Amino acid sequence: MIACSIVASRLDYCNTILYGAPQSSLDKLQRVQNNLARVVCQRSRITDARPLLQSLHWLPIRERILYKTALLTFKTRLASSPPYLADLLQLRLPTRSLRSSDAPLLTVPRTQTALATRALFVAAPTVWNGLPSNVQSCDSLSTFRRHLKTHYFTAAYT
Repeated sequence: MIACSIVASRLDYCNTILYGAPQSSLDKLQRVQNNLARVVCQRSRITDARPLLQSLHWLPIRERILYKTALLTFKTRLASSPPYLADLLQLRLPTRSLRSSDAPLLTVPRTQTALATRALFVAAPTVWNGLPSNVQSCDSLSTFRRHLKTHYFTAAYT
């Protein structure tokens, strides 16, 4: 319990800013999470960590980042607070009638550089628009969290 509270909280701290980070940076964090899973499950260093992560119902680092970004986007859309984040997220208004016109998609701003695509005002709509419609259409935070974790969990382990 102590290991989880110390290490897992560090892995989750501000991980939204890690969206779009190079894989080499995320690999270091993934190794930390793998070692934590081995300690929690009391396994040796040579044990494959992927089944341990799955049995603990932990999302891998990349999916954790996507999860936290989508959760922040949902909270901002639901409560429109904080206002400085709510101003960054704009609903996409289609110019003509399409089947997807009713979907609650967000406008992804155009950027000039690859580094700018990592910014929250680009990352949040990109992650949100990549979610399935049954996850996007949730009306409560608890339902959204459950569907979102299920979505990323099945994507990570299948």
